[in-house]
Amino acid sequence: MPIDPAVAVGADLGETVFAWSESDVLLYHLALGAGGDPLSSRELHYATENDLRVLPTFATVAATVRATEPPAVRFPGIDIDLAAVVHGSQTVTMHRPLPSAGKAVARTRITDVFDKGKAAVIWQETEVVADDGSPLWTTRSSIFARGEGGFGGERGPSDRVPLPDRTPDAVVTTATLPQQALLYRLCGDRNPLHSDPAFARRAGFDVPILHGLCTYGMVAKAVADAVLDGDPRAIGSWSARFAGVVFPGETLRTSIWVQRGRDLPGAPAAHRDGVAYVVATESMERGAPVLADAVLTAR
Repeated sequence: MPIDPAVAVGADLGETVFAWSESDVLLYHLALGAGGDPLSSRELHYATENDLRVLPTFATVAATVRATEPPAVRFPGIDIDLAAVVHGSQTVTMHRPLPSAGKAVARTRITDVFDKGKAAVIWQETEVVADDGSPLWTTRSSIFARGEGGFGGERGPSDRVPLPDRTPDAVVTTATLPQQALLYRLCGDRNPLHSDPAFARRAGFDVPILHGLCTYGMVAKAVADAVLDGDPRAIGSWSARFAGVVFPGETLRTSIWVQRGRDLPGAPAAHRDGVAYVVATESMERGAPVLADAVLTAR
């Protein structure tokens, strides 16, 4: 079915009631590579229930962490082959530190559908509140659907975050494991693009690729460890565009620049107050960009 933006844009995707436990958070952190040094007190704050500190990126899987079926891309006015879809961008804005266990209600809507010619970009926004009604987090995400453009819609804005013209304030390397995608899929994303070689080839890749949200979480942790004293509770928001794929086993190199949020042209409103960290991540082996237009703000 071709995309019908008149039906899709503004569509209410309904309400989801969900809960998560400390074990769900621990699994998520371990799937990101936490605990690599099991004697490090900083790593144990991620990898044990003793003073567990939750990465805000857990918000991207909290509602689906126990899902076991591949996701379907079927919404009002949209029905797309999963093999044509890759993650485009992701933003998480925290309204308070994420508890290690809890119950919540999420409400999602489609905010935009853009026509890039040979592809379509579909944006969703999700507001999440605790069971007492207090706000927890807001996420915005886009998917890039190859071969689904050309329907005559608007092309959409280009929200680029320029890199400072100076040496980074910090550079961090993060190794991914050959089995990283097989671990991360246990956090609720069973898309065969990340585990099935035949499906990956049908999608245009020689081998299965790492989940974009796994890279997103790993880099958020790397930045928190580098500039926020290893305390993910200090993260206010984290946004990034997926600029390229990661093949499990590659090493990520993340460059970090410290700036004021108000000095970032075109940065989202969530990033304009206080200290911001401009981030760029690449595959060291290929020298290829992985995350771009990325900004992390401190609470």
